Amino acid sequence: MPAEQLTVADLSESQLLQRIFPRLEQGRHVLLGPGDDAAIVDAPDGRAVVSIDTQTQDQDFRLEWRNGYRTTGYDVGWKAAAQNLSDINAMGGRATSLVVSLTLPPATPVSWVEELADGITAGIRGLGAAGCSVAGGDLGRGREIAVTVAVLGTLAGARPVLRSGARPGDVVALAGTVGCAAAGLALLESTAPVAALNAEQRRLVDLQCRPIPPLDAGPLAAASGATAMMDVSDGLLRDGERLAVSSDVVVDFDPDALDAFAEPLRAALTVTGGDPAAWVLGGGEDHGLLATFPAGIPLPQGFTAIGSIHAAGVGESSGVRIAGRPADTVGWDHFAD
Repeated sequence: MPAEQLTVADLSESQLLQRIFPRLEQGRHVLLGPGDDAAIVDAPDGRAVVSIDTQTQDQDFRLEWRNGYRTTGYDVGWKAAAQNLSDINAMGGRATSLVVSLTLPPATPVSWVEELADGITAGIRGLGAAGCSVAGGDLGRGREIAVTVAVLGTLAGARPVLRSGARPGDVVALAGTVGCAAAGLALLESTAPVAALNAEQRRLVDLQCRPIPPLDAGPLAAASGATAMMDVSDGLLRDGERLAVSSDVVVDFDPDALDAFAEPLRAALTVTGGDPAAWVLGGGEDHGLLATFPAGIPLPQGFTAIGSIHAAGVGESSGVRIAGRPADTVGWDHFAD
């Protein structure tokens, strides 16, 4: 059978792994990699930062979108790397290794799985996660594709930056993009053929399928005195609310500062309609970095001030405000209908 026609059902587990392993990034932190019962990974400063995330077919991605775009294994692999690397970044650390679990229907093309491995490696390299590698994983059979990645990272002797450290008087800042992935999702769900999209619209689709978290920003923010930090994966309002509640403060966003993030999203309006401001406030999956800094210190390179931190007033709960007014908390919820 020609290689391009092979499906997962045509190969044994060991044969499929033989096609995957050579495509995976190998780095210095993995002392024993794929092929044994477990991997051995070093912990450079005696601590390990750990996170895990899952993408499931028809929940987190579609193999074919309404506008005709076909999700490649490369897309899913890149995104799997990006969202996990971003979680380590949000603690002020750097990723050292990934462990990948794949659930695959028997009819899945082998080429799609190979592309997924290529996408993970390309994400690690392209996003600048130097020294990170794939230490191992698992293969299983199921009704839909599911990709689960666990990531380990190091703080390299630094303190972790938590969600709970924001203080009244701090400046709220953002690194990376916000709203682009939501605009890209609207384009994917539109009826405009993907081939008809212009370069600006296609960039928004690309940022939905292959987000670009600012991985240098986390360690830089930690070294610059960030008091709190988190990955924006579920929307600026929802994740801002989480930071506010964890820190027992009010996060007050500046609408004028957020307007600049809405401007590049207007390219999608000729196809989708919608509201760029709503994408900025409620759209997730860009994996930008939300951080707070003491007032008066220069913001690290790549960060833009977008608000401030206040103490909750008498009878007022912690939460998110926009120009001092309560904001409806919108954003991605995995268990919402």
